[in-house]
Amino acid sequence: MATLLHLDSSINDNDNSASRALTALFRQAWEREHPEGKVIYRDLAAEPLPHIDTAAHYAWFTSEGEQSPEQQAAYALRIQLIEELEEADAIVIGAPMYNYSVPSTVKAWIDHVSAAARTILAEHRTAAGKPITVVTSRGGSYAPGTPQEGNDYVQNYLEAVLGGLLGMKIDFITPELTLAPVNPAMSELIPLFEQSRGKSREEAEAKGKAIAAQVAA
Repeated sequence: MATLLHLDSSINDNDNSASRALTALFRQAWEREHPEGKVIYRDLAAEPLPHIDTAAHYAWFTSEGEQSPEQQAAYALRIQLIEELEEADAIVIGAPMYNYSVPSTVKAWIDHVSAAARTILAEHRTAAGKPITVVTSRGGSYAPGTPQEGNDYVQNYLEAVLGGLLGMKIDFITPELTLAPVNPAMSELIPLFEQSRGKSREEAEAKGKAIAAQVAA
């Protein structure tokens, strides 16, 4: 059974979130190819994961018979999240830019699934090679030549950790200028926002379909 892991993290609801709209289009395209498949869904904003603490960190390096009750609970959560990642044939994540970086809820998920001798720092990393598509929406533009060029710490971070550390095949969909319709100071940029939104919608549907077809092959 083909399985998609779908994560959202925007603090906005479905009607007001650019990233949620696009991960939904990706998922719909996937489901059209795999109508009997499985989708594992987590809304990291509605149900945020705890950040890695002392118990969660050291539980990973402590034998199960010697773990404290607190460590056992933290370990069980990490195992659940890792197994969801390992089960998935593909992953789609909505990760809007907040203050030049990813939401802390996305960082928490990454910390939980980055497990030594299993998903990272292992000869055979268990998530390596999986296709992962990240929707990195942002209110402005960080393209070359813009005033904010160089201030995007979303894509380079995710490339390093998801692509480099975990070994997944990462791709991005990047809708920009999402604040243009609601910020009067950006009103002249609305046509560029609409262009970016249209392109991103096409990419989400096309990539969802293409990745689903790869899994079916």
